[in-house]
Amino acid sequence: MSIIYINDENKYLNKDKKALIKKAACEAVVFCRPEIKNAEISIKITDNQQIREINSQYRNIDKPTDVLSFPSADEQGVFPRDPDSGRYILGDIVISCEKAVSQSEEYGHPIERELAFLSVHGCLHLLGYDHEKSKKDEEDMFKIQESVIKKAIL
Repeated sequence: MSIIYINDENKYLNKDKKALIKKAACEAVVFCRPEIKNAEISIKITDNQQIREINSQYRNIDKPTDVLSFPSADEQGVFPRDPDSGRYILGDIVISCEKAVSQSEEYGHPIERELAFLSVHGCLHLLGYDHEKSKKDEEDMFKIQESVIKKAIL
């Protein structure tokens, strides 16, 4: 699987944290859609101000959030393929590293766990999961997240 980092700046992530994000995203795809063997996800790591602007522009919510997902699947859930590589293009994820740090402190766990969570959460949204539809969908999504995170951070 290919992870393309957009605006890849060292001030946000070191090599180990980027590898963790990639591993978490890969684990989510393998767990939920094992038939997708070759996929591409673009991930942008940013700060609260920039994610707030994106959140405002695309969701009309003028506040920072931790993660945003922009799936590329059509209405039937079919992902486009890159004609050169043959990869399925799953979409884009935006993560606020600033928010990840504050949430890891708030929840009392390491930043690595929070980054894995946000990566998996964003990836599940790319794959069509939506915790805002119903309580059952939320419970299902969070069970999957916990299973995937345990694999990703071992």
